[in-house]
Amino acid sequence: MSIIYGILLCLLIAVPSWLLVQLVPALEVIGAPVIAIIVGMIVTVIFKNNSAFKNKFQGGITFTSKKILQTAVVLLGFGLNLATIGKVGLTSLPIILSTIATSLIVAFILYKILKVPSKTATLIGVGSSICGGSAIAATAPVIDADDEEIAQSISVIFLFNVIAALIFPTLGGFLGMTNAGFGLFAGTAINDTSSVTAAASTWDSLHHTNGAVLDYATIVKLTRTLAIIPITLVLAFVRLRKEKKVSASGGTGKKVSLKKIFPMFILYFVLASVITTIVTSVCSGAALDVANDIFGFLKQLSKFFIVMAMAAIGLNTDIIKLVKTGGKPILLGFVCWIAITGVSIGMQHVLGIW
Repeated sequence: MSIIYGILLCLLIAVPSWLLVQLVPALEVIGAPVIAIIVGMIVTVIFKNNSAFKNKFQGGITFTSKKILQTAVVLLGFGLNLATIGKVGLTSLPIILSTIATSLIVAFILYKILKVPSKTATLIGVGSSICGGSAIAATAPVIDADDEEIAQSISVIFLFNVIAALIFPTLGGFLGMTNAGFGLFAGTAINDTSSVTAAASTWDSLHHTNGAVLDYATIVKLTRTLAIIPITLVLAFVRLRKEKKVSASGGTGKKVSLKKIFPMFILYFVLASVITTIVTSVCSGAALDVANDIFGFLKQLSKFFIVMAMAAIGLNTDIIKLVKTGGKPILLGFVCWIAITGVSIGMQHVLGIW
């Protein structure tokens, strides 16, 4: 019964967080997942010393932060049409690969210099380089990150998402970017989809482009999302190798299992993308409309499940500890953000895109 109570509590936090963003479009730059995390952390502070509360809800909170989070990643695949990404997104591939490599390298270097906890550094590096909260959601189970590490990483990514969404349209105009150039810039240098949408929509409004930049930036962003697949698989094998070394040295005595570590949900994510691509390519007319409605619903359900999972993560997070230990992760996220921004602008200049 504790599983049901915990899931309902997460739902109780997720629904108003989701609706608030729908009713107040200006809050899209913050996003429902961040609102849910904050509310969850506040609830935890209120009931911090209440053992009955923990016993009643903890099972469902844990289930939501693990299983529902993985389900959200799988459903995210239904929002990826590989054919569309292949036609438009491949033109942005050199810049995407450059920004991803830059973020991961910077995160690794600062992890060594600042001695940021390795899992937090990994989540911030992956979140900065790929797609913010979705990438963190996909990576966390693979590296066995705990909820406080996830919350801290999400918080760091959120901070720079907001800043980017607010200043990038002005920066793009100052640099004299074309519409295509800004769409590429927003899609490669802003982490989270909601913030990419906010920045691109602002540009469209300022330059009267009738939504063209928003469409292009979204496709570029979806192309980045595909990087979740190789990165999570690599991290799974890195973790397996580490645990084998520990086991061989007699450190734990536990049997190392590839099946336990391997992120099967990532394969389901790929399958969902393939299904979407095939169905939308063979259907037409009314059948295509129905298929798009179904895939659109599943994509929205994915986003809502992420909000639920973030509520659970907030409920498992000590906000006081998070604030006390937040300095180094924020610095790491800041340097990753600046590096990605610089590389995105520099690569566009080198390639003559604007």
